[in-house]
Amino acid sequence: MRGGLEGPAQFSWSQAILAGATFDPLQTWDYQNPNSDVAVEVIDRATAVGLVRVVKSGGQAITQESPVQAGGTAGTIPARLNTEPQTGKGFALRKLQVFYRNPTGGTITVDGMIIATPIGGGRNIGGSAPRARRPPARRRRR
Repeated sequence: MRGGLEGPAQFSWSQAILAGATFDPLQTWDYQNPNSDVAVEVIDRATAVGLVRVVKSGGQAITQESPVQAGGTAGTIPARLNTEPQTGKGFALRKLQVFYRNPTGGTITVDGMIIATPIGGGRNIGGSAPRARRPPARRRRR
């Protein structure tokens, strides 16, 4: 089921972005439109200075356009040990985006990952969670 999160979902990427180009790694991710609110963590690292990123949920920015940490090695997903995650809240049924832009004159590779964790209060659109049962009615004695 697309968008149906029952637990944390993770997605990783490694992409060379040409000069002047853009990249949204989540375009093919099954959980791009989560069915409940999610805690979002993005950990990314670029091979050179200059790459910028925006993280959004629907039309709301989780992070404004800001520089991506440089110093990474192409093909190596960054770890929390040396890269601070960008965190925020993604909203139910709103498209998550991690949008990169390379305004430099050269190609830059970005490696990253997103972790989306349901935070409750979901609408359970099309989900299969059981409905709460009412306790059986008790008969009154006369």
